[in-house]
Amino acid sequence: MYLVFVLLVLIALIVFATARLKLNPFITLLLAAFIAAFAYGLPLRDIETTIRGGFGSIMGNIGLVIVLGTVIGVILERSGAAITMAQTIIKVFGQRFPTLTMTSVGFLVSIPVFCDSGFVILNSLKRSVARTLKASPVAMTVALSTGLFATHTLVPPTPGPIAAAGNLGLGDNLGLVILVGLGFAVIAALTGLAWAHFSQHLPSAELDEPEEVSGAHQHDDESALPRDLPGPGRAFAPILVPILLICLGSVVNYPGAPLGQGALYEALNFLGKPVNALMVGLGCAVLLLRGEGRVAKFSDYIGKGLVIAAPILLVTGAGGAFGAVLAATPLGDFLGSSLSSLGIGMLMPFLVAAALKTAQGSSTVAMVTASALVAPLLPQMGLDSDMGRVLTVMAIAAGSMTVSHANDSYFWVVAQFSRMDVATAYRAHTAATLAMGIVTIIAVQLVALVVL
Repeated sequence: MYLVFVLLVLIALIVFATARLKLNPFITLLLAAFIAAFAYGLPLRDIETTIRGGFGSIMGNIGLVIVLGTVIGVILERSGAAITMAQTIIKVFGQRFPTLTMTSVGFLVSIPVFCDSGFVILNSLKRSVARTLKASPVAMTVALSTGLFATHTLVPPTPGPIAAAGNLGLGDNLGLVILVGLGFAVIAALTGLAWAHFSQHLPSAELDEPEEVSGAHQHDDESALPRDLPGPGRAFAPILVPILLICLGSVVNYPGAPLGQGALYEALNFLGKPVNALMVGLGCAVLLLRGEGRVAKFSDYIGKGLVIAAPILLVTGAGGAFGAVLAATPLGDFLGSSLSSLGIGMLMPFLVAAALKTAQGSSTVAMVTASALVAPLLPQMGLDSDMGRVLTVMAIAAGSMTVSHANDSYFWVVAQFSRMDVATAYRAHTAATLAMGIVTIIAVQLVALVVL
């Protein structure tokens, strides 16, 4: 019981330090790694090397992927490509189903772009569609926010699922994570869409607000967007090309070598590696930059991407260090045998991630921390196969949705830009994220019963 008691205390300390004391998650996880090492009696000579090795291992596996994915997202946002993608989807779906259109827009845009940034840059588009079609502003808000949230938590190259996949040993198998994540993201997004229809009667001041006033609530960065937006092909390429390459890289390595072992295999195997695929995606993103000063713009966007990626890298590395310490203790064997006898399956990683998300607000931190805690337990829980690890990532992602409320910056972005009061935001956005998390973990559990 001492092993479990220490683990519970560590989780409580992480939650308290990040949620109540507002301590940076990086230093919190690093301190937790040292506390765990001493509490579990690791030899003093091994503590430093274990922590440093865990940090370096996760950075080597996933660090470049996070940086490249973040830089691509910045370029898509600043070049106006995200707006082009949104407008293209609206043309495809037409005007009969405005909430489905907004869900689809958010679903695609948030694969490379952070959900809060995506909501900011798409908010004016959402308002315009709502005004034109006289749709419920609350329903449109929930449709957009949950569409963004679904892929933000479930589909790489968003940093949260990438970090969780890296912690669980899937850094070289992101294609499978993407394919499975897209399936569960559709389920989550449809759940959010259903809640959007349920919320359409809720009041909002958004459409009663004069246009000149509403403009004051737009993000300052929107003024930096180019007037000449890129075409759909150029706008979608930085997302679709690397995802396609990563998926093909997984396909060529399936048992039986479906594409043989020749030059085609070698080329797709090389291009399908996540770092190589994202470098190709970055090359596609560079083509979005036109006019004078393209090199200066590219350099500036790289700098902005690095600023965004840096804290994520540090938190991810600290999570890897924490996980390495836990893996070096008897905790995995003990908890694995105990949890397997309880038969709760995917509920354990889901509940850990949900507790962390609800307590401290960040989906990324919840996914990094929960995956670091769960990683040492996978063999004993019977989840040590590739599919078992992928479904564990999905369970953690489902928990990291549950729930977005007042301690989550995304909650305030949605509420403030949509002119919803806090009570309405809880009934609309927060309740939607709760429903998304519950439905997604049920789906994950059902799939696990069939395939594992």
